[in-house]
Amino acid sequence: MDLPTLWFFVIGFFFIGYFVLDGFDFGVGMTLPFLGRDDTDRRVLINTIGPIWDLNETWVIVAGASLFAAFPEWYATLFSGFYLVMLAILLALILRGVSFEYRHQRPEAAWKRRFDRMIVIGSAVPAFLWGLVFSNVVRGVPLDAGFNFTGSVLDLFSPYAILGGLTTLLLFFTHGVIFVSLKTDGPIRERARALAVRSGLLTIVVAAAFLVWTTVSFGTVWSGILSAVAAVTLVGAYLLNLRGAERWSFALMAATIGIAVLSLFVSLMPDVMPATNDPAHSLTIQNASSSGYTLTIMSWVALVFVPLILLYQGFTYWVFRKRLTRASITGEAEPGAAHGSADVAAGA
Repeated sequence: MDLPTLWFFVIGFFFIGYFVLDGFDFGVGMTLPFLGRDDTDRRVLINTIGPIWDLNETWVIVAGASLFAAFPEWYATLFSGFYLVMLAILLALILRGVSFEYRHQRPEAAWKRRFDRMIVIGSAVPAFLWGLVFSNVVRGVPLDAGFNFTGSVLDLFSPYAILGGLTTLLLFFTHGVIFVSLKTDGPIRERARALAVRSGLLTIVVAAAFLVWTTVSFGTVWSGILSAVAAVTLVGAYLLNLRGAERWSFALMAATIGIAVLSLFVSLMPDVMPATNDPAHSLTIQNASSSGYTLTIMSWVALVFVPLILLYQGFTYWVFRKRLTRASITGEAEPGAAHGSADVAAGA
């Protein structure tokens, strides 16, 4: 495997890490209207991701920086052609981060409700638009000979891309609901398990339709195999949730998202952004990559720092592994909470 191809998959790994980790953050944010019956419930939900959401979000920074350095042509075409969509993602992420920090600054209920709505919007918008972006990358867009996007923003909202956006929205929502059931105890945990049953069914239907469409229209044999594996793990996560095995259900949801993203990258090869108007204008792994010298330096840097990042993130999850209840917020006894499960890990 040459260095451009290696870095194509390294960037895929960074996006997988981002979608798996920040994906359940998006899901938790979207659950506030469904699981948060009062302010205490909503505080419990936010606290499940409070210590880790910003760490999870750094994966997209690493992915974007690596894309810029390893594939500057791809980066330029993607961020210029998809400018408005990317801007909407950025603004939504800022909105969500500000809401986490400012929600508790004043005691008024109206103040908190406004920031709760902003958390929901700041979670749902990126969850949908990331699926829209990657669907358009796989489907292809019109490019000129200089690799410039020649369409309009409306061209990005094709039926296939909208289905891709709905798929990531529902995957992240269900991923987040299962994470809530893993990280909480008492009534919130029970409501989360019940909600995961309902959202899981809808997710399976929508995700299956998207994976079949992708495989038939744009896929290869290997991407089709990966899509089938992702479908199996998604169904497995749903069945394990029915049995109350939150840890394994969460692990299989993470595997579903990771394998599905990998299948999209495999279906792209050897392109990184196909041109729908003229195949000669397509961006490929080779014509979009940096020099071998640049990629060599990046490889050594990644070899040193990526393991350190993984170790630090694993340590953070271990420190904040305990379940949360309403009693964690109010200090009062929680009826029906399983106190013996307080040391269950948040992942793995």
